[in-house]
Amino acid sequence: MVARNSMFGMVGIGIAAAIGFVFVLSSLGSSLIPPDIGGGPGVFDNTTLVPMALTASQELKKFSSVDELQKFLLSLDLNRGQLTSFYDRNGDFELALTNPPIREGSLSSNGQDSTQSAPSVLTDSKVIDPNYSTTNVQVQGVDEPDFLKNDGKYVYILSGQRLTIVDAFPADRAKVATKIALDIPEGQYLQNMFLSNDKLVIFYQEYRQDFVIQEYDFAPQPVYQSKTHAMVMDVSDRENPDVLNDYEVSGNYNNARLIGSQVYLITTSNLYDYRHPMMPLVSEGGSTIVRPAIYYFDNPELYYAFNTVTSIDIASETKQAINSTTFMMSPASTMYVSQNNIYIAYEKNQPYYYYQTNTRDRFFEAVVPLLPENVQNEIRGIESTPELAPSEKWDKVSELLQDTYNSMSAPEKTRLFEDIQKSLADYDEKVAKETQTTVIHKIAIGQEGIRYDSRGEVPGRLLNQFSMDESGDRFRIATTSEFYSSYKGSTLYNNVYVLDENMERVGKLEEIARDESIYSARFMGDRLYLVTFQRMDPFFVIDLSDDNPKVLGELKLPGYSNYLHPYDENHIIGIGKETKEDQYGGVQILGVKLALFDVSDVASPKVVDTYDIGGSAADSEVLYDHKALLFDRSKNVLSIPVSTYPDYKEPQPYGDGKYVQPKVWRGFYVFGIDPDEGFKLKGTVEHLNDANDYYLYGTQGSRSFYIGDVLYTVTLNNLIKMNNLENLEKINELEIGSTGGIIKYPILEGDEPQSNVSSPRP
Repeated sequence: MVARNSMFGMVGIGIAAAIGFVFVLSSLGSSLIPPDIGGGPGVFDNTTLVPMALTASQELKKFSSVDELQKFLLSLDLNRGQLTSFYDRNGDFELALTNPPIREGSLSSNGQDSTQSAPSVLTDSKVIDPNYSTTNVQVQGVDEPDFLKNDGKYVYILSGQRLTIVDAFPADRAKVATKIALDIPEGQYLQNMFLSNDKLVIFYQEYRQDFVIQEYDFAPQPVYQSKTHAMVMDVSDRENPDVLNDYEVSGNYNNARLIGSQVYLITTSNLYDYRHPMMPLVSEGGSTIVRPAIYYFDNPELYYAFNTVTSIDIASETKQAINSTTFMMSPASTMYVSQNNIYIAYEKNQPYYYYQTNTRDRFFEAVVPLLPENVQNEIRGIESTPELAPSEKWDKVSELLQDTYNSMSAPEKTRLFEDIQKSLADYDEKVAKETQTTVIHKIAIGQEGIRYDSRGEVPGRLLNQFSMDESGDRFRIATTSEFYSSYKGSTLYNNVYVLDENMERVGKLEEIARDESIYSARFMGDRLYLVTFQRMDPFFVIDLSDDNPKVLGELKLPGYSNYLHPYDENHIIGIGKETKEDQYGGVQILGVKLALFDVSDVASPKVVDTYDIGGSAADSEVLYDHKALLFDRSKNVLSIPVSTYPDYKEPQPYGDGKYVQPKVWRGFYVFGIDPDEGFKLKGTVEHLNDANDYYLYGTQGSRSFYIGDVLYTVTLNNLIKMNNLENLEKINELEIGSTGGIIKYPILEGDEPQSNVSSPRP
């Protein structure tokens, strides 16, 4: 195959000199100017780089030119480590496009069953079963990408560079319809995809060396950058799928969602070179089709990246409608998407010099008020003497402190030091709450396009996307706060916050389960189910019926749940690990554990049943990837992939003194669930039981789904098994090989027709 080518805090009591540029660190509001207001502050003249005007307004502004962007970044870089006066100057810049007219990205001003109940349709003269399972997602109506999709008849699987389409229904006549290797750069692989009607949108990432001529230079220079491909394929003819479009979006793939016919793709480009930032683009076949508008905030971040939100309407039979907008802020980390909004979250980073400034504030706020009043006055007098250098001020303060301590009796001094240590511990905790924060940006999506809405901050850090939720005009979020003080030691607890439509905090519940951290969360209507863990597994039921969250009930049991899934409104399924206390008083992790919680009495939740699988080395992909779970209450099926490895013990010898190599088992545990009785194992579907535990070059992971009354299971070894959904009797199995020709790329205007074996393309 031929790949295409392309051109932290001081412990002692002291004052640190505030040397250097310090970012404005006040509380950040969410009052924004309309996004259609023009470019940000023109703080440069045309020839000289001068200090940038910084405020704490958090106004959303738009760069009007590449030149303005470069000067903004260079000013930030220049002013790091320098104490700078702020200037506010204005100016206008025009964006000079070097390409032909290009559409700018538009920015207007202004827990369920995974069953797809689609009407029966005819495809290739065969009836698709109307009952089939789809990808396990967080929000109903918001599809998430995966490496395997099905439509009730055909199964689409990505593996390496290969797309395999399986004619899977009816199961007894299942066959491979087609296997094709897509022409992607060597060493890259197809990541995941969406399926919508007869179209696939496949994502993969490319790391490319391009050649660009820098401004006012003459020779092309190599530039390395990453691009995310969104390949749109027509699969109406399963044996001959066709690539319609291959869009390239600047940056690393972060995540994506499908709502109706709109694909929303989030990519992130790090800004390594402030002098020559690579502008985000959406292109196809080497031609730029969308140049995203770039928005920013005049309260700066420590680290910057381009976070680009691109929407592609795949309903069009011809050219897809594409919108793309870039927000310059810290790199996106965790994402939650409702049908109306994208929430991009990341942990806030504080500038290095913040901590030096904080040491001085700490001394004056936590220590000085506890000293004798006359000493306080003297210290403040020294501090306000302008002719003294910072080091001279501290010499005088230090001498004054020593004289004060020496004049005290031992009990007085001990009592004072105890009070100071407590004050410092309280101060450290207060500051930690202010500085260890998660930032959430709310971006509206829909028919009006992509529109920045508002921004919020909450203390603590996120676990994953299930720690966030939207309900009506409220956004709810669960975080873990963790920090260290030399006077108090480690502090660990959890929080729940409620934000309004403007992302302002309107409710909170803090310090839940001290000394524990969140292991899983699930929002369901007016409740939050929260699992924390350190030695036991506290399962919390939290009321969210108003803006004041409160704990309704709590249950403690051994083990923990990594993932929570609703069974019905009164029962929750937990999947995680069992634990026990070891001989040294520590916690020993055991096998995979399923738990069914009854929350009908919210004040007293209880465990209906648990089921343990394997020893300490047992694992399930569901623990870290919710898409690996199949659950459907109407079909009474719960299927999870399981791998059981031998515990690390000496192998047992047999007769002739040789050793038996322990076997590795991979497959699926399939259960029925009774809300009164708990789990009933229907059986297992074995995919591997072998002493040779080698990496199987096949699919990206394990998945199970059903079509009609057939359970389909897929694992790493390129094997699809088909079993009766009720009794697991074998129906069929199918191997997916690694062969397949290279698919043609779409013929773009001006291109020559291509053969099946690709040739280099610009």
